[in-house]
Amino acid sequence: MPVVIRMARAGTKKRPFYHIVAADSRSPRDGRFIERLGYFNPLLPKDKEDRLKLDLDKVKAWMVKGAQPSDRVMRFLDAAGVAKREKRNNPERAIPRKERKAVREEKQKVTDAAKAEAKTKADTKVREDAAAAKAADKK
Repeated sequence: MPVVIRMARAGTKKRPFYHIVAADSRSPRDGRFIERLGYFNPLLPKDKEDRLKLDLDKVKAWMVKGAQPSDRVMRFLDAAGVAKREKRNNPERAIPRKERKAVREEKQKVTDAAKAEAKTKADTKVREDAAAAKAADKK
């Protein structure tokens, strides 16, 4: 049973509140969970202590058992000093979407042109081989 440590949304519409839970990865986000490990209230200011509460002993115990934290929970654990989160590298993220699209289309044009050129070379090679075979048959 693959166990994950993730956030389950609670609270009302437009007023989010998250429980941090250990749950089976196949269960729904807000559905069945194994154990509640803490909570996160994003509406509180970042300097408030009540914004995030984690039972670090329970979290460590679940991680020893093999539970994988979600990305957001991993950020919380990294800030608490429990686990080390590796930096992600997405160099395209800094480029505006229109420019990324233009670069992608340009690359596509280049690859399409290369494929077309390779196909025409192959076709001419086939024609030359057929002509050579025809000439050899006449001799």
